[in-house]
Order: sequence, then structure tokens, then C-alpha cells
Amino acid sequence: MSFEVREKDLLGRIGRLETKGGRVETPALLPVINPRIQLVKPKDFLDTFGCKALITNAYIIQKQHGSEAIEKGIHRLLDYDGVVMTDSGAYQILLYGDVQVDAEEIVRFQEQINPDIATILDIPTGWKVSREYANRTVEETLRRAQRLWKIKTRSDIIWVGPIQGGQHLDLIAKSARKMSKLPFNVHALGSPTPVMEQYFFDLLVDMIMAAKMNLPLDRPLHLFGAGHPFMLSLAVALGCDLFDSAAYALFARDSRYMTENGTARLNELEYFPCSCAVCAKNSPMDLLEKPEEERQKLLAEHNLFVSFAEVRLIKQAILEGRLWEHLEMKAHAHPALLQALKRLRKYEHYLEENSPVTKSKGLFFFDSVGLSRPEVVRHRKRLAERYSAPEKAETLFLLPQTSSKPFHNALEWRGILSKIRENLGERSTRVHVCFYSAPFGVVPLELDEVYPLSQHEVAVPLDKETTDYVASQVSSYVERTSYEKVVLLEDRTIWGRTVTSACKRVCKMKNIRFLNLPHQDISDSLVTERLLETPGL
Repeated sequence: MSFEVREKDLLGRIGRLETKGGRVETPALLPVINPRIQLVKPKDFLDTFGCKALITNAYIIQKQHGSEAIEKGIHRLLDYDGVVMTDSGAYQILLYGDVQVDAEEIVRFQEQINPDIATILDIPTGWKVSREYANRTVEETLRRAQRLWKIKTRSDIIWVGPIQGGQHLDLIAKSARKMSKLPFNVHALGSPTPVMEQYFFDLLVDMIMAAKMNLPLDRPLHLFGAGHPFMLSLAVALGCDLFDSAAYALFARDSRYMTENGTARLNELEYFPCSCAVCAKNSPMDLLEKPEEERQKLLAEHNLFVSFAEVRLIKQAILEGRLWEHLEMKAHAHPALLQALKRLRKYEHYLEENSPVTKSKGLFFFDSVGLSRPEVVRHRKRLAERYSAPEKAETLFLLPQTSSKPFHNALEWRGILSKIRENLGERSTRVHVCFYSAPFGVVPLELDEVYPLSQHEVAVPLDKETTDYVASQVSSYVERTSYEKVVLLEDRTIWGRTVTSACKRVCKMKNIRFLNLPHQDISDSLVTERLLETPGL
């Protein structure tokens, strides 16, 4: 087994997971297969949908197929040539409280049926359980994980080490730390299904991050039971690589139609918003009039089409460095998702530390939600920790952002900057030109063309949170530097006045001179006149 990361954005990555049965490109959605109930045949997953990996339940296989599964092997039993992952029956424990098999027996059975990826029989924590019970599930799962290495006999099967703890985040972190010390190739976060069913996506963010921040980054993370397309981008952005879900079939049996942003009942639709093979040939009424078995099959196929399409969109977003933008657009499909996106502010420093520094495309900044994105956090940190103003600078000259970039080449400032150099000559080194802009705050002229300070587009007018952020960054910059004077060219909008007020307050606190030049009356001569008033010039 090997896992190679090809591309990254946020914590999401396009990777290659090598198994004895073939290569799986991540992020990957593994449809759940029940051998007894197959709306879509496993063979069709590979031929029709290009799905190279699926998951089935070893416990159900053992109870229903037993010796046949051992004789044929799981691939022949399912008639599937791709990668097969087996779950152990832990979900049945969550549903029914127990299973009629012990942990060692299900390990031996999985080795006998020969999957490519297998899972130990962990104890799922579940939802709304006491801390004491949750801790018992963590400890028992760990005990079984440790026992695995003494009882398994094969080295060609990838084993999954589940992480438990439920909504108790410290227990998830504990489980992840201890499980990461064992030689598992893949980890999985258990018990997220009740959280997702109730749309507690902000809690899901906390659960995933509690696991992710305590696991080795070179091991893929599987999110059990997560397969609806509208939340996949959130999970991928947080570092989940593998997903499984039976939703495509469960929804089809309930006449529910998946879209990239949610789910609709078939009888509520007049038009299909999709152009897959099913929707292109049928209307909602057509499907409603078909026999139940055929209708369920076609709905299941559509649900798979839309699910795999979303996975491909996510991969393309990672390639282009646009996963954040994709995530923002998805988050506005439901308030619970937007709330989850806002929760990322809690983890903004971890996201920044593990995200690429440069990308092949510029950024789109929509509103204050984007203040948590790694590029904004990185600029704030590096400006505070690594940047020093020019040694000879006595005056800070602050200019507002322009629609064209880089700012110093904008038509609005080209003449002014030229006049400063012309009128002040060598003394111009005592004037340090910076720009105040959203979303980055302060942009020193000498960094103006450094990615992504000139490689972004921002929506105006700015919202209040973004305005306040820019103002706070300007005042923080003035506070920690040693200029003798600040000259600010005020933008004529409300956000410019907010920046002016913040800058004026910090100058007063530091007892340094502050001059505010109104934008509408500005001229080259007025600027140089005000700059010449600086002590020493």
C-alpha cells in the first residue's frame, strides 16, 4: 500500500491510494453495496460510472453468504473488478446494539473473502451518550485495534483504524493520537451519521478537525456514512479523502431525487435540473409513471451521476486552487452549511499552515467569511512576524485600494507616486508607501506584486465585518511600527472613513502626527506639500 498526494488545496488533496486490487484516486466516494438488494449492479459501477472502488458489509456477507463468499472471494461474489472495501458490522452495532460475531472472527472472515481494504470491528460511540460510555467505546476500539496485529495473517490487505469519541472532541483527539501510533494505512472517523442527519455540520467540522489534527497527514482519512454531494466539499476541505454512503439507493427507494445542493421528492418536481443520462430522457412525470422497480433503479442511477459529478468538481477546484470558492458557493445552499463554513475560523491557523503558499489562479473574495481563508491569515501573520518597514522611513503614506492591480501601477496613483520621487529626490526614501485594501489589510508597495496581493478580485461594497477587519489591520500595523507621521488618503466610501478613524486613534495613542487627505480634493502638489511637512524633510 502507498498513498501519494499529487495536488493540495486547504486540507483537501488529490491522492493515489495503491491497493493490491488497483489504484484509487482520492477524494473518492465508495457506494455501499448490499448483495441482496442491488438497484445498481456492482459491475455497472465500473462500466457506467467509472467507479473504481465500492464498500460492502462483511458482517452481512458472512450471515447471508458465508461459505459461498469464502469460496468465491468478495470480488467474484459481487462480480466487480475494482477495489472492494469491507466494513465490519459496526454500523449494525449502532443500529441494533450488538452483532452476533466477535472482533477476531470478523477479522479472519475478511481475510478469507479477500477484500482490498478491511475494517476492524470497532465499537461506535453513537450520539447523545455519556462521556463515560464514549470513553469505553474509545478504549475498547483501541484494544481491538492493538489485538489486530497479533491475529491477522495477511499483509496484502489495507486495514482501517477507526476513530471514535462521538461529540466528545477531546475523546476523538485521544482516540486519534493513540490509533495513530499503530501501523494502520487508513483511518476512519466513526459515528458522524447522526450528526449529519440532523444537519449539525458545525459540530461535524469540530469532529473531523479533532481527528485530523491528531493523525499523521500521510494517512488517508475516511468519513463513514458521508455521501451526499452537497456536503462533500466541506469534508474534503477538512482533509477527508474517502467517503461511503448508501444514500443513492435509500433515497431512490423513497422516491427522493438528489441535487448538488440538496434533495427533493420526485412528486414535487416539474423539471429535472440535471442533464445526466436519466434526466435527459425522462421528466419527473415519466419516472412517476414507471413501475416501482424501474423508477427506483433510474433514480439510483441519477443519484450516482450527481454524486460522482460533485467529486469531479471538487477535484478540479483543488487543481485550480479554488476549493475555498467552491466551498463558499456550496455553503450558501443551506444555513447549516454556511454556519459550518464560519466555524473554520476556529481552525484558521491550522488550515494556513497546511495549505499551499502559491496557486495557479487568483482568488475571489466575496465577503467576511473569506477572512478565514489561508491566504488572508498567512498575510496577516507574516506581516506581523516577518516584515519590517524600510529603515529610513519616517512617514507612512497610506493609499486606498484600486480596482486595477498591482495598486502602484493604477492610473489613480501613478502620477502621485511619480511626483513624490520627483519632488523629494533622495528624501523620498523617508516616505514609505503602503496601500490599505480588502481582504489583506496593509499592502506595502514593495510587496504589491507578491502573490496573492495583486492576484485577487473583491466584491464591493465591503460588508461591515470586512471593513472592521481592514481597519484593525491598519491600526495594528501603525501601532507596531515606528513612523513619526502618518498621511492617509481617505477613500470616499464608508469603509475608508472607518479606516481613517482607526488610524487616527492609534496615532493619537502613540502621540505621532496624523494627516488625513480627502480623496475628492487630492492633487499631486497637495500630497507632496503634506509629505514635505514631515520632520527632517
